[in-house]
Amino acid sequence: MKITGLETILLDNVRPYRGGRQFLFIRLLTDEGIVGLGERPTGHTPDLKSQVALLHDLVERFVVGQSPFDIEAIWQRVYASNHDYRHPSLYGTPALSAIEMALWDIVGKATGQPIYNLLGGRCHEKLRAYAYMPTDGVWENPARAGEIAAQLVEQGNTACKIDPFMPYFPLPRDFPLKTIKHAARIFRAIRDAVGDELEIGIGTHGQFSTSGAIRVAKVFEEYHPFWFEEPVPPENVDEMARVAAHTSIPIASGERLVTLYEFSELVEKQAAQIVQLDVGQCGGILESKKIASIAEAHYAMIAPHMYVGPIAAAAAVQLDTCSPNFLIQEYNGGPLHQALFKDPIRFDQGFIEPPTSPGLGLELDDAVVKRYTVAP
Repeated sequence: MKITGLETILLDNVRPYRGGRQFLFIRLLTDEGIVGLGERPTGHTPDLKSQVALLHDLVERFVVGQSPFDIEAIWQRVYASNHDYRHPSLYGTPALSAIEMALWDIVGKATGQPIYNLLGGRCHEKLRAYAYMPTDGVWENPARAGEIAAQLVEQGNTACKIDPFMPYFPLPRDFPLKTIKHAARIFRAIRDAVGDELEIGIGTHGQFSTSGAIRVAKVFEEYHPFWFEEPVPPENVDEMARVAAHTSIPIASGERLVTLYEFSELVEKQAAQIVQLDVGQCGGILESKKIASIAEAHYAMIAPHMYVGPIAAAAAVQLDTCSPNFLIQEYNGGPLHQALFKDPIRFDQGFIEPPTSPGLGLELDDAVVKRYTVAP
């Protein structure tokens, strides 16, 4: 079997735009009629024309004519052949991720196996996932957080995440003690409402200086947060490690890192105990499996990032299922995550059930795809 070409599909998302305002899918074609699905996440990428061009360029130069089973060789060829590509970036590496997951989808379909069976087999019968806590009115009235938490628990959720500090920019910045303690009242309201029934992750976007992050952690420790996510900007691993050394709250990071090289530094320097790799950005499924193994060797857990469309989300589910150090999966699905597929991956009662069908376990509903397809 050989790869013969590529099709790109750009779709308009629908409100509330979970995973981005548009989705960029690919179809890898083969001479035996098997088609592999992939996705280049678009949530933080406004220039999709250049990404479409990049995907076609990479496939035409490095993938057409190759066996889809030679995933490692193709990955290394794409990553290392050009001087400018052999550098982890959120520009080129996500395109490589889309191609790589499509290759795995082909291999799974050709062998009649879900991808996780080809990477060691199922470690988990179902996958714990976490929801987002809506923040409307919560800052003005922290007691509302308790009401929402009670609703989440009633729906079967065991974990959630909330971003209690706004605005995101400029970065890094510090907040006065009055603001920090007001944010802490949100966590107090949740604990008063549901006790220990709901884990609560502190979501931030690298908003603090090192000293500011340590100060926030000190105030929040009494509420036992699930994690403190990206307390400082992710590019200075040493400073994140300094925060980790000053708090009992687990540090989570990784959604803006790519390839095993960047993640290796993160865990070796003990900067994060929870690794939030994004399968659609960091290099694909096999690269994610390697990153998970590096984390496992350092007794760190994975909690994959999922501000993506449904195909990259399905790739994360494949990784989760075969990773012994899987902790929890972010789930940020919207209406099209369900409607675009004949048998979509579902989040229900706080869990995701891994699919048993071959490859990624997805089959596009062409009529729905056509309805939302747009030109780049």
